[in-house]
Amino acid sequence: MSIGPRPDVSELSPPLPGTLSGLVRHWAERTPQAAALCAPDRTPLSYRDLWELIRRTARQLNGFGIGRNDRVALVLPNGPEMAAGFLSVSAVAGCGPLNPTYRSSEFLFFLRDMQSKALIVLKGDPQPAARRAAGELGLDVIELEPRPGERAGLFSLAPQGPRSHADTAWSGQDDAALLLHTSGTTSRPKLVPLTQANLAASASHVAETLQLTARDRCLNVMPLFHIHGLVACLLASLRAGASVGCTAGFYAPSFFSWLDDLAPTWYSAVPTMHQAILARAGANRAFLDQARLRFVRSSSAPLPPRVFQELERAFRCPVIESYGMTEASHQVTSNPLPPMKRKPGSVGLPAGPQVSILDRDSAPVEPGKVGEVAIRGPNVTRGYENNPQADSASFVRGWFRTGDEGYLDRDGYLVLTGRIKEIINKGGEKISPREIDEVMLEHPVVAQAVAFSMPDERLGEEVGLAVVLKEGGEVSPQELRRFAARRLADFKVPATVLVLDEIPKGPTGKVQRIGLAERLGLPSGESRSPKAPAAFVPPRTPTERALADLWCKILGLEEVGVDDRFLDLGGDSMLAMVLLSRIRSQMQMEVDMVDFFAAPTIARQADLIDGILFSEIEAESGGVA
Repeated sequence: MSIGPRPDVSELSPPLPGTLSGLVRHWAERTPQAAALCAPDRTPLSYRDLWELIRRTARQLNGFGIGRNDRVALVLPNGPEMAAGFLSVSAVAGCGPLNPTYRSSEFLFFLRDMQSKALIVLKGDPQPAARRAAGELGLDVIELEPRPGERAGLFSLAPQGPRSHADTAWSGQDDAALLLHTSGTTSRPKLVPLTQANLAASASHVAETLQLTARDRCLNVMPLFHIHGLVACLLASLRAGASVGCTAGFYAPSFFSWLDDLAPTWYSAVPTMHQAILARAGANRAFLDQARLRFVRSSSAPLPPRVFQELERAFRCPVIESYGMTEASHQVTSNPLPPMKRKPGSVGLPAGPQVSILDRDSAPVEPGKVGEVAIRGPNVTRGYENNPQADSASFVRGWFRTGDEGYLDRDGYLVLTGRIKEIINKGGEKISPREIDEVMLEHPVVAQAVAFSMPDERLGEEVGLAVVLKEGGEVSPQELRRFAARRLADFKVPATVLVLDEIPKGPTGKVQRIGLAERLGLPSGESRSPKAPAAFVPPRTPTERALADLWCKILGLEEVGVDDRFLDLGGDSMLAMVLLSRIRSQMQMEVDMVDFFAAPTIARQADLIDGILFSEIEAESGGVA
């Protein structure tokens, strides 16, 4: 599409208010000294400084050959630089933030599918998987260098190859600002292009629902490659002229000190994060008593009513549960703030787009009757990219059919009852079971593979896998998990693998994923109870003592025994990732997630680490003891 001559950014008229750069410029002119981005132990970045950073970065990108309608992938850790980087890139190009834990094959797919022109990574971070994929595709790699001693979010860019030049212009309202993939019912993720107008509308919806003002500050613990963190926490705050406290990512033991350091008025998270916070609330009562939160928000996965009630008791403020999805630029419905009614178990009233419940013929049903949730509005994507089959299945007479099942009660509140689609929602991460099937079918002895959802009390859902082996084939469930871990991001690796003679089928002879966990006799999330605590055995070796120290810091405990189990002490998969990162940096040991959960105690992890160390010493000495 031709867009005419493209003048240099520095000579442009102000960007439109309906764009993300327009939002920042609006407040840079009206409240230039107000804080926009904050971070623990950092000086805040003002709106004026953020606007200048966006302008400067736009000129740098122009000098690197990146212009309007080009696409740039971001692979950065959470923090103020990630927030500022997204805002800067999306001002002049389409921005695709990617999960840094992806494997090489996943990076290769996503970079190719979004037609990235360049990849931005953190200077000093090897990111071998992302860089390898970019090299294979011939993409330019640009390094982002933070300025840790200066104001939060400031950075500079440096290309890792020959420079070129592109005339550029500010992105317009109809240009793609954010490119995200969402899992589909097929193994191929669907690319969702969200325009500047989509994001600006959704940011307005969230800000209006939460009655945000310039006096508010959000504590962001959500990943900024996720629509929840980007729109609800970052963009909604900017829409109101408020500020965002950008952390390095969710870390429950530090959460309470962040409340004290950053003084937020609210935070938003997925239920598993709320539960990890609640587990430490009793030991951090002093921080809670000093907190100035006016509400807590939950979204991206169902919030159990029990957790809703415990959060309100702990924080002494309203809990607002919302419902969102990528195709809606996040928010669809939300429970309102007092004095309006909040309904635990409901995801609230329409909060931006129109909401309807449709039957199989796409006709609306009366209140109280279950059907498929459908939406339409300015925040809803116009369609998937290069996927007419998915468009025809999901977009009907102007409505987007979400694949979620539910009903509107007589007060107009939406209650979700299940899913029509088979997507697994693990703590807010959406996973296509067919993607896992296809990976597992690459194993030489696997004849059939069916991934499915299992109930999980912490994450809402976990990934299960049932396989049938080829005749004469032999492989353990542990080896199958290792095989998956080498090809899939950690959060997609099945928690349970069953090797069966036959996978149960439905009445029509087809495998039915929904309900398969129950048919296989797997326990529900509610019925899983932790094992009785083991007798306390103190650390005995240097490795056990080093691990025990890390466990205590990460789990917020005074002491742990070498036979205690990580999950029984309040750990979860996210805290496990933090622990493995600490083991890597402090003990110089590389332990993968599969090995970690196969060795769930300090004693067994110490054996694992000592075994790795012995093997390395033996290799270096030529096998001589």
